[in-house]
Amino acid sequence: MPADPALTSVEVRTVAEAERVQQELRQHLDLTGGPVTPPRLVAGVDVSYDKTSTRVTAAAVLVDLTTGVEVETVVVPGEVTFPYVPGLLAFREVPILLTTLGRLSRRPDTVVCDGYGIAHPRRFGLACHLGVVTGLPTFGVAKTPFVGTYAAPGSRRGDRSVLSDGDDVLGHALRTQTDVKPVFVSVGHRTDLDRVTELTLTLSPRYRLPDVIRRADFLSREALRRGEAASRPGLRAPRV
Repeated sequence: MPADPALTSVEVRTVAEAERVQQELRQHLDLTGGPVTPPRLVAGVDVSYDKTSTRVTAAAVLVDLTTGVEVETVVVPGEVTFPYVPGLLAFREVPILLTTLGRLSRRPDTVVCDGYGIAHPRRFGLACHLGVVTGLPTFGVAKTPFVGTYAAPGSRRGDRSVLSDGDDVLGHALRTQTDVKPVFVSVGHRTDLDRVTELTLTLSPRYRLPDVIRRADFLSREALRRGEAASRPGLRAPRV
C-alpha cells in the first residue's frame, strides 16, 4: 500500500523539510520481496530538464514483457520547484512522475527509474521514494554508483558483482552487454535484488541501459526541445 497521503502530498520547500519527509517515508519501505508473480507490464520513467529555465518534461513508457511490445507512452510537461541537492532528487522528480504514471491507461506491475533505489546515502533514492508513494514495485538502474564499492564484474553479458557499503548490500554492478561498462541496479520497493537484476537484463537486449529508460529519456528530451507534450499510444513509436 502507498504511504500516508498526508506525507506524500506535503509541499516541501527546504532541504531540512525534505530530509525529514525522506526519513519518515523510509519507514514505509518494503524490502521483503513483493509480489510472487513475475511482472508483465513494466514502465520506465525519466525526467528531462531545460537548462535555462524551470521547465521539465517527464515520460513513462509501458511495455508488455510477454510480447515485447511497447503498449503506451505518456509525456507530461511541468515546472521544477525544488533545487538540485544530491540525495534529494526525488523531491524534484516524484511530483511530475506521479502525474505521468497516473495518465497511463493501465497500471504497471513494476516501474524502473533512471537512478537509485537503496544505493543511496540514506538508503532511500528516487526508486524507493516513488515506490513508497505509489505502492508499486520499483527499482533503479544507474550509469554510475552514488555510494558503495564493487569489484569489476566479468566481461560477459549477465556477469555481476555486489555493490556494497560496509556490511550493507546495496545492489549489483551488472554487465548488460559484453565488454560494455556495467550499470548499477538497486532495489526500490516491494521487490528483490535477484529479480530486478534479471529483469534489467530482459529489458536490455541490445543496449547498455534498459530500452524503457532509453525510450523515456528520448521522449522527454524531444518533448522538451519542441516545447510540446501529449499522451499518445506507443504501439507504432520508433525504438531507439
